[in-house]
Order: sequence, then structure tokens, then C-alpha cells
Amino acid sequence: MRGRRTEQDRIGRLLTEARQGVSGALLLHGEAGIGKTALLDWAAGQAEGMRVLRVEGIESEMELGYGGLHQLLLPVLDLVDALPEPQAAALRAVFGLTCDEVRDGFTVRLAVLSLLAEAAAAGPVLCLVDDAQWVDQPSVDTLAFAARRLRAEGVVMLFAVRDGAPGAAVKGLPGLLVEGLERTAAGALLAGLPPYVADRVFEEAGGNPLALTELSAALTPAQRAGRLGPLALSETAALPSRIQDGFIEQIQRLPEQARLVLLVAAADDTGGLAVVLRAARDLGAELADLEPAERAGFVVLSGELVRFRHPLVRYAAYRSAPLGRRIAAHRALAGALGKAGQPHRRAWHLAAASTGPDEAVARELERVAEWAGDRQAMASASAAYERAAQLTADPELRARRLVQAAQRAGDAGQDERCEALADQVPVPLADPEVAAGFARARAVVELGYRSPATAARILLDSARATGAAHPEGRAPLLTDAVHAAYSAGDAALLAEVAGQAPELPVLAVPAGLFGGDVAGGLAALAPLVAGGAAAGVMERLMTGIYCRLAGDHARAREVALGAVAHCREQGFSGWLPTTLDLLVRTELALGEHEEAVARGTEALRLAECHDLAHRAAHLRAALAMPAAVRGEEERVRALAGAALEYAGPRGVGRAAADARWALGMLELGRGRAEAALEELAAARQAAAHPLLAWPLLADLVEAAVRAGRPERATEAAGTLAEWATALGRPPIGALAARCRALTGPDGEAEGHFTAALDLHGEAGTFERSRTELLYGEWLRRLRRQIDARARLRAALEGFERCGAAPWADRARSELGAAGGETVLSTREDGPISLLSPQEREVVRLAAAGASNREIAAQLFLSPRTVGHHLYRAFPKLGVSSRTELATLLAA
Repeated sequence: MRGRRTEQDRIGRLLTEARQGVSGALLLHGEAGIGKTALLDWAAGQAEGMRVLRVEGIESEMELGYGGLHQLLLPVLDLVDALPEPQAAALRAVFGLTCDEVRDGFTVRLAVLSLLAEAAAAGPVLCLVDDAQWVDQPSVDTLAFAARRLRAEGVVMLFAVRDGAPGAAVKGLPGLLVEGLERTAAGALLAGLPPYVADRVFEEAGGNPLALTELSAALTPAQRAGRLGPLALSETAALPSRIQDGFIEQIQRLPEQARLVLLVAAADDTGGLAVVLRAARDLGAELADLEPAERAGFVVLSGELVRFRHPLVRYAAYRSAPLGRRIAAHRALAGALGKAGQPHRRAWHLAAASTGPDEAVARELERVAEWAGDRQAMASASAAYERAAQLTADPELRARRLVQAAQRAGDAGQDERCEALADQVPVPLADPEVAAGFARARAVVELGYRSPATAARILLDSARATGAAHPEGRAPLLTDAVHAAYSAGDAALLAEVAGQAPELPVLAVPAGLFGGDVAGGLAALAPLVAGGAAAGVMERLMTGIYCRLAGDHARAREVALGAVAHCREQGFSGWLPTTLDLLVRTELALGEHEEAVARGTEALRLAECHDLAHRAAHLRAALAMPAAVRGEEERVRALAGAALEYAGPRGVGRAAADARWALGMLELGRGRAEAALEELAAARQAAAHPLLAWPLLADLVEAAVRAGRPERATEAAGTLAEWATALGRPPIGALAARCRALTGPDGEAEGHFTAALDLHGEAGTFERSRTELLYGEWLRRLRRQIDARARLRAALEGFERCGAAPWADRARSELGAAGGETVLSTREDGPISLLSPQEREVVRLAAAGASNREIAAQLFLSPRTVGHHLYRAFPKLGVSSRTELATLLAA
């Protein structure tokens, strides 16, 4: 290869590192013919001593769920039995080896990660994914997931993608743009041409290697001699189209039977020579008919496989054939694949051969969609339902299949496609069950990417319209609606949704809390908590949220832990970021900031992998709070800014309120009271209802007092006191008492401060330390220095224990002014502070007794990567065993 030193060096380094046990990935992207496939071929040639796995995407077969993954991993499927049984079962199911369902796509992804690590145990592995834009989306998502998490296994994953081509998206990998060759490097491809002609060809080709080769070969003798008119090479068509035209011209020169076999090979996605020949024989062709195409260099035959020289050759061989021949080829392939026991590929070929409604084929595609959905290949399931709908004559049945296609597209995170499919559904829908599914599909798009309030309205309207005819479907619609309304932070909408069916336990609580009957709402919460073990994910989520709103943080944490465990046990990883979000917030409320950060980091990573932009905004807002407490200004502004950028235009009121709250806490900790007051006032406005705003009211009161705005402090303190009385929970009571101390008469302040401390309970928490600080400051102003020092020292110790640096600085300054000792810090991070966030998560789980495989399953890493993290962490911590590790962390 000439002119590819940069690309070769980059790939070469990855291969070298793989031989040293380090994994890596690279996404090569560029226009058609630019040399991406050639670079993959070069990498394969350099992979001496490595196992090479390869798959090439085919546009006509990109909807076959997990088809690309199966082709890539076929050589190592014998290792599946070495995986943990849930992962092994998931792979067997998606590859059609069993009829089992797969409850969650992350189990499949983790299984592939483990399988690649297992394959690398015998030596480094090179995975090549060519034309990834034409590999089915479930396979691409799974392989990209593995590529992002491989660390210390010795696996290299190279993806090649054509820029601008529709199809699967490869996300989150380091990329390298493959550009045209420079003139000097292109010279070898232009040998034998006069300089003027070579320059013109180079100019026309733009340095594209394939174009240089094909345009040079297409020159007439006169053009080679230099007689080039001004438009002799210039055409209006884009370069790839011109290259394809050149291939079509060359293919048309082949004998008719050779073109026929080439067409069958182009229409097939298995690459299996036996399947191609079986189909070709049904059309009257034989193996010998393929020889002219092989001699011309269009295909390469190797053992049992047939491979096209370039994807554009395949495309040209298919598109150059008349429609009738293409249909015949698909029918022949359907027959061959049926005999080979591949019903799903058979169904797609039958669909490709259909030119009008065909209920028999539509039913086969529906079975394919159900199979793909059972294995979490939602994009493929959606495509199958859509094609089935296109082949359906009956209007009601067609509408049902379109709704199913839209629902699966929403499940796959394809919001634009979900909306486009929903737009094709004729309304109104006669079948209430289909209408409910239609509403939920539309709501998924709205909640996930647009307006949660609109999502709630869609679900609410559907529940009203279909409730009488479809009562069993009403409860799920309303439960989803109340969750969407909560996300919007719209208390009126919450009350409206809950008021539709206050007899339902999950709606009885908000019906009371937001409908004026707080006592009734709290009374309804107890049986909801008691029945949590039998509840679904959404019911568990809302129960935990209600506990938080009621100020029962300990109970909320129990519910959240149960919801997270339920998702892990059942494999509901798509719900895991949302349940972890709830757990993060309960731990923040309880002052367990380090745990909250670890879980929040995991949840955000999962949300990003699932493309859950809505949930990611909530999580960024939540993670901004502990960063604000620690005074990490840059991180707070980045997290809160990203959350507000998403939440603001879409009306995601809860995320907006939490982001503003974190910004206000940052300003308050830094002593910028006026700025804090403005941010906290904005947070209160975003939260709107006092029940949603009460957790931040104490901060607003303190900011107003420090900013010299007593009227704003008094109003907020009064509201907080009212809700503290109504809810009757110690955490909110402590905050209310602290605020009364700040806003009431000085003569009553001390009683309020001591009452607050009694309600706070355990010493050393962040909120108790804040009360100690304010109490100590008040005592110092009264010149009660000895009493002040005791309070300020307790505040300093508490702030340092939880890493609240700016608050510790303020306590230290006040303690010094009161004549106290401030030189020694009570915070001792120890060696734990030397660990990276990922190492901390691994160490925390290892200390709790989890095995490497169990840790890998929970953190979505390979067991070898977990071992690598522990190998690095043990020397930093000064331990040599898991027993010592557990002892260290317990201390």
C-alpha cells in the first residue's frame, strides 16, 4: 500500500499492543472506494499469530437481526459453553440455536464481550467489520458496546464505514478519516499514462484509489494518448456512481449465465458458496458459470465462501440486473435457505420477491419480528413488522403491524423512525388495544427525546378514550402518564392523571398529595410500599419517588435498592439507568455522596449506551449536586449546563430544577450568596409545586439570609414549615427548624438549632454539618466563643469527612475566628483517593465478596478487565488479597 503511512501506523500500534494484552478499537470512515477495505485487508495480513474474525455488511440483508454478529463469531461459537450460563443462553437464543427468549439486549452484549475475551485467552484476536453501515443495527450496537469496554484482553476491533451512507450507526469509538491519496502516492496506480493524462485522472478521482484504478482502465486509446476534451471525464454524477457505472459496464460484458450466478451471490448475505450454488441451480446455472466472473476479479472463491472484490462490485452486480431477474434470484435463495434451515433469511428473500400484498409472506415476516423482539433485536423487529405491514391488504391488520413497527422502533431508540411509522397509522383506530399501543409508541418518542408533558397528555388521552373498551390496558397507560408528568415537574398534570383512577394504588398517593389530601396520600403510600415485591418496574419507581417526596429517604432507598436488584435479576438493563437514578437521589438525600457518585456514573454510562438522552439529562443534574458540594466548579457547570441544554427546550422540569439547584449550591458553598439566591429561585420556579420544591427551600432560605434578603427567606421558610408539618418526617422537620432559626427572633434561634440537630440524627452528615456551621456562626456573633468552637469543630469534621471543601474552608475560617485550632485536617482520604473511578467501583464490589465474573456482569466489563483493575488497585492500596481489601474498606 502506498500513501497510507498514517493509517498503517495507527493500526500497527493497535496490533502491537494487542500482542501485549491491550485491547483497542478504531473506526475507519471515508467515501466509497477510498481504501477502507484495503486497510482491513492489510491489517489481516499483518495479524500473524492472531485469530482473525471478519464480517462484511450487505445492504440487502441489513434488517436480519444479529446476522452480522453470527457471521463474525461463527468461528468461535465453540467457546460459548465457557461463558456464564445466562450469557451462553442469550447467545444461543439470538443465533437461533434455541427457541428461548432474551429478556434484555445487554445480556447479549455482555455475552459477546465475554466471548471475545474468552477467544483472546488463547492469543490476540483481530475483529474486522467492513461496511458496518450495512450490518444490522443490533449487531453493530453489540460490537460497538464490546469495543468500548475491552481493555486488557488483547482484542483489536476495526470498523469500516462509508460516510454519508444510510444504515446502522457506529457510536462512541475513536475514528480515523481515510482521505484521498496524494499525487505522489497515486503515481503507482497511474503507471503508463502520460503526465497530462495522469494529472487529469488524478484530479477527477480526487485521490480515490478505486476511482484512479477504474477511471484509468476505462480510458480509450485516444484518451490515453492525451486527447482529452474538456468534459471527457467530467460527469454530473457523484464519484461512487461513476465507479458503479464502470463496474456495470464490465459486468455486462460477462456471459449471461455468469451474470446470473453473480446476481445470486450479490443477493445472498450468507457468503456461503453452497447456498449460492443451490439457488443458482434452480435458475439453470452451475459452478462453472462463475468462472468468468472469478477470472475478471469480481469475486474471490475460497473453500466454502464467495467474496466480492469490493462492495461496489456487489452493488453493481445486483442493480444492473432487471427487476424480474432480481425477483427470481430472491425466490431461488428463499428456497435454498428454507432447505438449509434458515427460515428468517428465507422470509426476507420472499419479501424481496413480493411485488404486492401477500398475507402468507407477511405472516412469515411477523414471525421473524416476534423472534427478533424476543431476542431484543428491536430495530430488526421493527423492520420486519414494517415490511409485513407493506404486504398487508387488510386495513386494520396493516394498522396493527405499523403500530408494532413503531413500538419496536421506539424500543430501539429510533425516535425519528418511530414517529415516521406512527404517522403512517390511520386514525382513529377501531381496536382499543392497538390504539393503546399506538399511544405508548408516540409517548416513548415524546418522553425520550421531546416533551414529557406531551407524552403524559398522549397517554392520558388514550386512557380516557380506551378505558371502557380496554380496562386492563388503562392502568399501564395511566402509570406511564404519571411518571411522565412527574418528569415534567407538572403538579397540575400529576393531579389530573391521578384523578382518573385514584382507586389504583399507584395513583392513590399522587391523587392525595397533589389533590389537597396529604394525609390520605401518605396513608395510601404504606400499602404501596408493602406490596413492592410483587410490583413491576414502573410501580417500584413511582413508589420510591413518592417516598422521596414524603421525606422518607431511608424507605425510598430500600425501594430503590429493590428496583435496581429487580432490574439486574430480570435482565432489564434498559430500565437500570432509571432505577439507579432513583437510588442516586436517595443516597444524596441521606448524605452518602461517594456511593451516589459511583452509582450515578454507572447509570450515566448505561444511559448513554442506550441513547437515553432524557435519562442522561436527569443523571447529569443529579451528579452535579455532589460535585457542587465538593466545590468542583468546572464539573458542576459542565454537568448542569448539559442537563439544562436538554431539559430547557423540552420542558423536563425535574432535570431543570435539579440542575439549577446544583448551580445554586455551588454558589452558596463559594460564598456568592446573591448568585446562589438567583439560581435557587430559578430552581424553585422550575419545580413549581411546594411538594416538588421542598428539598431545596432550606438552601434558598440560607442564600436569602446571607444575601440580606430577609423577606424572601421568610416566605420560603414558612412554606417549608407548612410541608414539614404536613409530611411529619424528621429530615424535612430538621430543615424547617434550621430555617426558623435563621428567620425568626434571635431569642428563639437556639431552640430551633438544637431541635434541628436532634432531628438530623447521625453526626457527620452534610446537612447536619451545615446546621452545626450556622449554629456556630450564630454563637460566635453572640461572642459565645467556647460554645461556638464546639459547633464549628463538629461542622469542620463533618464537611471534611464528606469532602465538602468549600464548606470546610468556611467552617475552618469561622473556627479560627472563634479561637479554635484549624491547622490539622480531620479528613484522611488514604490510598482510596489514588484509585480511578472505575477502579473504585471494582474494588467496592470485590470487597463485598463479588467474583470477577459477577463484577464484570454488573459493570459491563470483561472478567479480564476486572482482573486488570484489581491488579492495578492492590499495590495502590497496599493490600495483597480480597480479605485485606475488605478490611481496609471497612476501616
